[in-house]
Amino acid sequence: MASVSSPEHPLPTSAKIVIAGGFGVGKTTCVQSISEIPPINTEAWMTAASETVDRLDPGIDKTTTTVAMDFGRLTIGGDLVLYLFGTPGQPRFWPMWDDLCRGAVGALVLADTRRLEASFPAVNYFEQDTDLPFVVCVNLFDGVLTHRLDDVREALGLSAHVPLVACDVRDPSSVARALVTVVEHTMASTAGAVR
Repeated sequence: MASVSSPEHPLPTSAKIVIAGGFGVGKTTCVQSISEIPPINTEAWMTAASETVDRLDPGIDKTTTTVAMDFGRLTIGGDLVLYLFGTPGQPRFWPMWDDLCRGAVGALVLADTRRLEASFPAVNYFEQDTDLPFVVCVNLFDGVLTHRLDDVREALGLSAHVPLVACDVRDPSSVARALVTVVEHTMASTAGAVR
């Protein structure tokens, strides 16, 4: 039976959120940890043939990589459904970002302070190539914030109006808080643009 909207039972609002960032920053884990449906992903095994292209720093244990996107869904408060689209992080797949961002209302850009230089392309994309409101989120690998957020903001050259948060992408409640920040920032940005 199809859902029918009524004043007593309005249909939920839906919004597309992009989760972006560099290679190996935790985008797939982020979508998997929070999605209320079995997430869809396009993970492929990393092989010896890709070592020169998809190279990670020593000590980072990664055996698969996203080659198209990740997809998940999250209902917030019963009246808002977020559709989550995780981008691939490798430079050879960056041309897909324009398509993945089409129709999105906001973005969560993940950063890894162990390899902060890998965050610059994603931050630059959202600052210069799109008008999509975005939040930068430091992924707490091993559950530890190794640098103060103010120091990360300065290192990334983030504008003061861009929210900067930290979360452990393995923890659904932590991811939920980061996504709520994206929604609130998007609403504030949209309200400011309408005035």
